[in-house]
Amino acid sequence: METRNIDAIQYLRKVDSNLEKIIKIVGEYSIKIRNDPFQSLVESIIYQQLAGRAANAIYNRFISYYDNHQVTPTGILNSSIDNLKKVGLSNRKIEYLKDLASHVYDGRINLEELSNMSDEEIINKLINVKGIGRWTSEMFLIFSLGRQDVLPVTDLGVRKAMEKVYSLSELPKPHTMIEIAEPWRPYRSIATWYLWKSLSNFSTIG
Repeated sequence: METRNIDAIQYLRKVDSNLEKIIKIVGEYSIKIRNDPFQSLVESIIYQQLAGRAANAIYNRFISYYDNHQVTPTGILNSSIDNLKKVGLSNRKIEYLKDLASHVYDGRINLEELSNMSDEEIINKLINVKGIGRWTSEMFLIFSLGRQDVLPVTDLGVRKAMEKVYSLSELPKPHTMIEIAEPWRPYRSIATWYLWKSLSNFSTIG
């Protein structure tokens, strides 16, 4: 665990006693960062609205189609719709992937410049791509760019975890989530990761 993450976790345990319980039970913070931003976005689009096993199968066939090499914008743009259908992609997913590839290929999205932009600037840039909304952009910020202060208020897992951990009467609305998470700044991504992990530990939390 990096020193910065240790400091962040110590901070979160100090400012929120409920979160401290989760951190103690879940244990070491071990988020996996995806180093290829384009492939990360491609994966996010493919996995949208699919069960894990089905999504894994389609994604693996998709990668195999490119001989397990790095997927590139040019590669997707040059792939026929029929061939992409054969790996299990829907017409809509193919449209989304080609739109993403087009944005990156012609420079409307410069992936190398994203790391120099603010979270909101990145979100506003990515949501211009068909099939990429705020939630997908937030997952990109957390899992590809490693941004540490992202709170995905539309994420069902985070909402369910907050409802349980903070003994709420219903799934929290965004304004409630923002209020609860305010003390976590500037480490809301790390707190979010612990909330996700807590979903499988509810029997031991409370």
